[in-house]
Amino acid sequence: MAEPGFFTLAWLFALAVTLHNAEEAIWLPRWSASAGRFHVPVSARQFRFAVLVLTIAAWAVVAWSAAGSRIADYLVSGYALAMLVNVGFPHLAATVALRRYAPGTATAVLLNLPVTGLLLRSAFGEGRVDPDRFLWAGPLVAIVIAVSIPVLFRVGGAAGGQKP
Repeated sequence: MAEPGFFTLAWLFALAVTLHNAEEAIWLPRWSASAGRFHVPVSARQFRFAVLVLTIAAWAVVAWSAAGSRIADYLVSGYALAMLVNVGFPHLAATVALRRYAPGTATAVLLNLPVTGLLLRSAFGEGRVDPDRFLWAGPLVAIVIAVSIPVLFRVGGAAGGQKP
């Protein structure tokens, strides 16, 4: 049986991100109050705003990629790299270190890990992404996403009338 192609996997990736972010949106805000170094305490409003923006971004870059943008192929692949790293840290690391379930771990392991792995393999295998260019573009996208999270928390807090 043939593996699904890049675009099928990209749409599955957006769905996996959505389900992962939904799991976190439900349980992570309360968990964050006692997560120590693994997550800053964050209100439900702040966190849900941030994951909503990041979820919409996932769907948007996948749609842009499906419309034929090579730049978007790199954005999707860099986002996939970010989600792949996210499986290990903080999810698995927090679950092991804290000896309790970190919200998002199930969807990270069961959905994000296989989908992102297959998506990246397909991106390289189909020539959608050049490995040499991805060496800098992939981490750059992942870093931009990581840096955007505290900014989104602040904006989400300010939008709700909370002090950032």
